[in-house]
Amino acid sequence: MAIKKAKRVVEKGRVYITATFNNTLVTITDLEGNTLCWGSSGLVGFKGARRATPYAATTAVETVSRKAQDFGLREVEVYIKGPGAGRDAALRALRSVGLGISLIADVTPIPHNGVRPKKKRRV
Repeated sequence: MAIKKAKRVVEKGRVYITATFNNTLVTITDLEGNTLCWGSSGLVGFKGARRATPYAATTAVETVSRKAQDFGLREVEVYIKGPGAGRDAALRALRSVGLGISLIADVTPIPHNGVRPKKKRRV
């Protein structure tokens, strides 16, 4: 007989949104960083170029945050990364689902002069 695992109750958590040019990824964790649930525009059912739209991002965030509310999640810190179209739409979706947002941080990596550029082409 299998032992049933008790469902965790998490009041506060973190939402990591990665908005790329092709997709929007959403991960919801507890404050320690353990993943509760995740999803993406592609997982919700959008294919090809439609994954990159703000509507697809909204749908993905709504789906994942409903799953997270089953864990008892009420308040979240939001960390947004990337230049994609779903950035603002994802925040609006979080608000509309009813999660309280205590922090919004942009964690997009910015190079401080990065790698050396390729040598100039000689024709």
